[in-house]
Amino acid sequence: MRVYVEPDRMQWPSLTRRVSRDDAMLDWRVTEILKSVREGGDMALDQVIRFVEGFVPENLKVTKEEFDLAEDQVPEDLKEAIRVAAQRIKAFHEKERPTDSEWDDGNGVICRRKFLPLRRIGLYVPGGTAPLFSTVLMMGVPSSVAGCPERIICTPAAKDGSVAPAILFAAKICGITEVYKIGGAQAIATMAYGTETIRKVDKIFGPGNRYVLKAKQLVCREGVAIDMPAGPSEVMVVADSTAKVPFIVADLLSQAEHGPDSQVILVCQDLSMAREVQREINDRKALLPREGIVDKALTDSRIVVFSNLEDGIEFANAYAPEHLILSVADPESLASKVTAAGSVFMGHYSPESAGDYASGTNHILPTKGTAVAWSGVGVDTFMHAITFQSLSKEGLSRIGGAIITMAEAEGLKAHAEAVRVRLDEGGK
Repeated sequence: MRVYVEPDRMQWPSLTRRVSRDDAMLDWRVTEILKSVREGGDMALDQVIRFVEGFVPENLKVTKEEFDLAEDQVPEDLKEAIRVAAQRIKAFHEKERPTDSEWDDGNGVICRRKFLPLRRIGLYVPGGTAPLFSTVLMMGVPSSVAGCPERIICTPAAKDGSVAPAILFAAKICGITEVYKIGGAQAIATMAYGTETIRKVDKIFGPGNRYVLKAKQLVCREGVAIDMPAGPSEVMVVADSTAKVPFIVADLLSQAEHGPDSQVILVCQDLSMAREVQREINDRKALLPREGIVDKALTDSRIVVFSNLEDGIEFANAYAPEHLILSVADPESLASKVTAAGSVFMGHYSPESAGDYASGTNHILPTKGTAVAWSGVGVDTFMHAITFQSLSKEGLSRIGGAIITMAEAEGLKAHAEAVRVRLDEGGK
């Protein structure tokens, strides 16, 4: 991790820019996959899976027998941990449920807004280098709270054609039984367009690698709804002199091990802490089973030193991290200045891992700077709102003049006539 000391604001854009690799080639590859599945259906999907994965599972859809076998294979302590996490995620997300609203002006005009669950949704669960069964909970639980009637999961299969048992157990806990052994951009294509045997969905959810992110962005351009641009994971730790170096290092490494495209950043107050963090990262990473992945992630990661924490938090807002850890003495004060982040972890004993698994908040969050405008997944993400209005003749007559005037000012005569014909009782 390279260290930058008191960088000038002119440098900030280069420091907050995420590294992109082979964008042109990535665009082309994903576009071809999407086109193949859209035009060729089941046969093309089979060919794409074989080309990308090197094999095609005997059954793309997980069977009941596979669900039953998976449940037997998950250790009891892990089952209990998953149940605990699911209960906490449900408790938090039930508090988020949006409420319908109604306004009656008292003069014959009533306006309502009603929230409804999405009918059929597709959930992408990463399962390549790490089978993220926690992601099943983060989508399965709030979509259940929202009341979505049809939910499918797409996730990569192992070389033996199986899905990680914990993923299937978590799916069952969430009441999801339609699971397909499809990963990568081809999974996004399948959910976006559908094939002869897999029906398309109304909205696609879930994080993934840069192929998955690119596929979601491309199908979104075609009108397919997605939750957000959730790509390779990232974390920023803002630390003051009270922060503990072992805690900082653990937080940075926990995100770096997600994947080679992950990025971790430390914002601290003095160079000595920066050097100490560098040394301990080099010592600790060698103990991790995913050291190779960590090394690649650290190549594009950095440490930024600001003596003034006010500048540090401004830098954090410019970066808009997926995860922001405030490892400072007074996190509440600093949190009040945060304007762009996916999820904030406050204080020395709030590791990002808590949000990944069992604190209750959602870990599917906007990445690559999109937290300036996008929000993480919540119950409302799995719903849409419809507005209703009911006008009596008296109510229309009270606001009809304003409507006619505005419509005619915009040159939309037929809009004005739609009101006038009613007020004139048929225009006679």
